[in-house]
Amino acid sequence: MTRRNITREDIMKIAKAEDVRFIRLQFTDILGTIKNVEIPVSQLEKALDNKMMFDGSSIEGFVRIEESDMYLFPDLNTWVVFPWTEDGTGKVARLICDIYNPDGTPFSGDPRGQLKRVLGEMEELGFTAFNVGPEPEFFLFKKDANGRPTLELNDQGGYFDLAPVDLGENCRKEIVIELENMGFEIEASHHEVAPGQHEIDFKYADAITTADNIQTFKLVVKTIAAKHNLHATFMPKPLFGVNGSGMHANMSLFKGDKNVFFEENGEMQLSDDARAFTAGILKHARAFTAVCNPTVNSYKRLVPGYEAPCYVAWSARNRSPLVRVPAARGLSTRIEVRSVDPAANPYLALATLLASGLDGIKNNMKAPAPIDRNIYVMDKPERVANGIDDLPSTLSHALEVLKADEVVMNALGDHIAEHFVELKEIEWDMFRTQVTEWERDQYMVLF
Repeated sequence: MTRRNITREDIMKIAKAEDVRFIRLQFTDILGTIKNVEIPVSQLEKALDNKMMFDGSSIEGFVRIEESDMYLFPDLNTWVVFPWTEDGTGKVARLICDIYNPDGTPFSGDPRGQLKRVLGEMEELGFTAFNVGPEPEFFLFKKDANGRPTLELNDQGGYFDLAPVDLGENCRKEIVIELENMGFEIEASHHEVAPGQHEIDFKYADAITTADNIQTFKLVVKTIAAKHNLHATFMPKPLFGVNGSGMHANMSLFKGDKNVFFEENGEMQLSDDARAFTAGILKHARAFTAVCNPTVNSYKRLVPGYEAPCYVAWSARNRSPLVRVPAARGLSTRIEVRSVDPAANPYLALATLLASGLDGIKNNMKAPAPIDRNIYVMDKPERVANGIDDLPSTLSHALEVLKADEVVMNALGDHIAEHFVELKEIEWDMFRTQVTEWERDQYMVLF
């Protein structure tokens, strides 16, 4: 879904012509969960006047109860009418909102607003756009008689398999159709490596639009899967012994209509800015891991043997490092960060990735030599000799690295950084103190 220029008048006309009955005013909390205030169409003009309030103290990590009043400022360009109806109640439309304080200032705990702030820093350096193409993956599981998700996959297909092996194909096709009806430009749709795993790629866009699109994509995937009596999950590693789900981020910086990562006469046709941006990504990779891989489960994916990166390195030729430079050049020149998973809050993930890359440019960092060998077959001394560091292996480890990195913490802003770390430390502590079935199987008889 590309950036559009929709006016207030356009929205009022479309709402009437399409017989829209309800509007969801959507926003995203610190953990990346979509929230919404639903209003009848009779309140649409009030919403467009930025007069809709909600209780911010009810949202995890937003504000205290004594400072709870917050305002929803809709981004008119995010207006879309959902192509399905719900429970016979009529059509529903959506507007994605920024969060503002009662005094009219942007709320510092709004993830979308924080991404805008980092984009402002990018513009001060002379760049006009940070374009991102995501590759979100997900699993489809069957539901039981009560509508609850099971661990039973709906197919045993593999990479690029076709029906009848890929029994999720019809569901995936309907997802693509609904996304296209909503304005998405779908570039590819296929079965992924693991049984029950799928990927749908949509065209790159500016960072705000891409983050909005990721949130919309998740909503559509889950909605259509439910119509097929399936549960779609973006959990990074729902099953042991198979690949987990990633959300590779393909990134480039533009000045006007020029991709500044491309340099026709440069080595590998990469510009100095592209190399410095890559160097910044590598320098801060261990710190932004806590944001781009934000759950306990994320670190079950970041292990050798399942195509997910575990090591801080880059290459143009192999897929084992954290950063890859795809072969396309010209306007399509980009770097791909392969560690990001779909549990990440897309606004915060893109903010930290951009801030990391910009730090490389601002400080004229030099990227190390690319690693064009399979890192998975290197032992630890060989990786150390090649300057290859490991990504954090647990959420707890990742949070400690995050707290020590000023650039990534600043990208989150004081409010979000404080609450994000607090919430994630609670999550780790809850996991750490659990007794699992694995432990009982290992130790109950032995000791």
